[in-house]
Amino acid sequence: MSALFRSVPKLAIVVPCYNEEEIFPYCLRELTVILADMMKDGLIQAGSFILFVDDGSKDATWKLIQKAVSDSSCVQGLKLSRNEGHQSALLAGLSSICKMVDAVVSIDADLQDDINAIRSMVKAYRSGYDVVYGVRENRQADTWFKRTSALSFYRFMSKMGIEQVHNHADFRLLSQRALEALLLYPEHNVYIRGLVPMVGFASTEVFYVRHARTAGESKYPLRKMLALALEGITSLTVFPLRFISALGACICIFAFFAIIYVFFMKFSGNTVHGWSSIVLAIFFMGGVQMLSLGIIGEYIGKIYLETKKRPRYHVESFIRNESHD
Repeated sequence: MSALFRSVPKLAIVVPCYNEEEIFPYCLRELTVILADMMKDGLIQAGSFILFVDDGSKDATWKLIQKAVSDSSCVQGLKLSRNEGHQSALLAGLSSICKMVDAVVSIDADLQDDINAIRSMVKAYRSGYDVVYGVRENRQADTWFKRTSALSFYRFMSKMGIEQVHNHADFRLLSQRALEALLLYPEHNVYIRGLVPMVGFASTEVFYVRHARTAGESKYPLRKMLALALEGITSLTVFPLRFISALGACICIFAFFAIIYVFFMKFSGNTVHGWSSIVLAIFFMGGVQMLSLGIIGEYIGKIYLETKKRPRYHVESFIRNESHD
């Protein structure tokens, strides 16, 4: 970390939203209070603001954002033309305000992440850190299944060489230069929590206790968590492809010794007639081949989508209160 003490930053808090009409009033109230308190205490500049990103919500989320913008000069709104997913919505918000602020904090609308940790993040930024990760102290609030699956997920990703911070999701602070570096990654298939460590720059962690969700339902059920994990694996590492190669080599070695054994048994006159071993071998090899083709196909699909160079999202509307100027 460089030995410096930065001046008071202009801060933006970016909040991706998808069908959050139940939780939005609570989220707006709490973030507005913490933002005002930090400005009052001189931690951030008076021009700091909250940016809500509507990821193609089907409920009244965007109407609530519009009202919040009209009522407050410290609230801005960004609406995507359709639902693009949490990671794309977050990137849309980050890229839209990159040149407007000195630092940006991203946080989910459910506010299960402790907003008071933002104070510690800003202090860490001012002491010279460009990346400040919000890390959960423990997962006691989760069910046994979620705790176990999360731990297995982090261990599995680590084994495959993917660098990410344990028990960290998308609650973090980025300085402007760290954000600019992150936005240089052009890929469509994005796993932000795996990309941020690749950016480099001085980083640190702020620990907090995660709260229970106040209202509404989680937008990340098991199905989406598995999809996110698959996205992270296929966008950041080729380990599965190398595993297929290693598995193929092991099977070839096994088959070589099996052939020697078969010939030995044949010439010794001890052959055993039957089809069980043949059927088992066919099913085993068929399963390995189908699994291998599926993994290869997943990577080819990613390459196909990347070569099209389609935009990650389309912005339908960006609104701000003119009194903010």
